[in-house]
Formats: sequence, C-alpha cells, structure tokens
Amino acid sequence: MSRPRPSMCVPARNPAAARKALFRVPQSRQELNKHLWFCLAHARAHNESWDYFQGMSEREIESFRNDAIITGHRPTWPLGKRAARLHNAFTGFEFDGAFGGDEHAKPQSPRRPERQVTRLQLTAFDTLQLEPSATLNEIKARYKELVKRFHPDANGGDRGAEERLKQVIKAYGVLRASGLT
Repeated sequence: MSRPRPSMCVPARNPAAARKALFRVPQSRQELNKHLWFCLAHARAHNESWDYFQGMSEREIESFRNDAIITGHRPTWPLGKRAARLHNAFTGFEFDGAFGGDEHAKPQSPRRPERQVTRLQLTAFDTLQLEPSATLNEIKARYKELVKRFHPDANGGDRGAEERLKQVIKAYGVLRASGLT
C-alpha cells in the first residue's frame, strides 16, 4: 500500500518554517481511513483537541462502549454459518465481491458431514437399521427403541428376541468404541 506524498505543514505564525508532514491523523470519525498529514507538533495539537465522541449522545456512547467490550467492533456471525459475508463498517468492503463471488447468492444450507465407515461399522448401522450418516441423537434414540422392543421381559422370554437384543447391544458397542456415539 503506497502512502500519499506528505504535504507541507506550515505553522500559522511562521510560514517560513515549513516542515515535512510525516504524521497522519484521522480526518473524522465517519471516515477513519482518510487522514490528514501534519508535522509532529501539529499532529499532537490535533490529537489533543480531537474528540472522537463529539456529536454523539450518551446512549450512543454507551452502545459504542458495550460493542467494544463484547466484540471489539469486529463483525460476528451466528455459529455454524459458513457462508457469512465479511462486512467492515469502516470501509464497506465486501470480502466475497473482491474475489469474484456472487454478492447476491443464497448461502448454502449446512449439510451433514460425510464420514468414512469401516465394514464393521456399516454392519452395526445395518443392525440398528440406520444410515451411515445418522447423527449421535439418532443412533442413541434408535438403540433405546430397539432395546425396549427386544428386551426379554417385553417378549415373554422369546429366544429370538433375546438373540436380536444381543446383536443390537453389540452393534451399539461397536459404534461407541469407534467414537460415533
């Protein structure tokens, strides 16, 4: 980024003592990216007299302070939003627009993560009658449902139901051991 060529800073009382303006100061609160260039003495004088909050009400100042504490005036998005657009209040720069992204495109809906499953895990999912992309809550709910259905007390001691219960418990154990539950 190239710096603009410094202008000459001429003190009001002694125009002959012109000095190079090497120090930048903000022009206004609304345009913090635009600067004035002064010599050190005038930059100090400007900064001592400049009030960032001039013209703001007490409510606006309090809101500014709270935003500074909570987010540090940085942009924030809800968790899980991958398609959030960067917006800088000071420059109005759109991150996606700078790199050829469509500024009016709809954000994509989040999709379930694709997981790699082993043959043993695939068999466990089949035993529980679930898809390999099932969530943690779906796996637990299906396990509870099948345990209640095939429990010997619910089936009058039926050996077939008891064998099926053992398979369900073993399948759930495989998924737990692999970290999927």
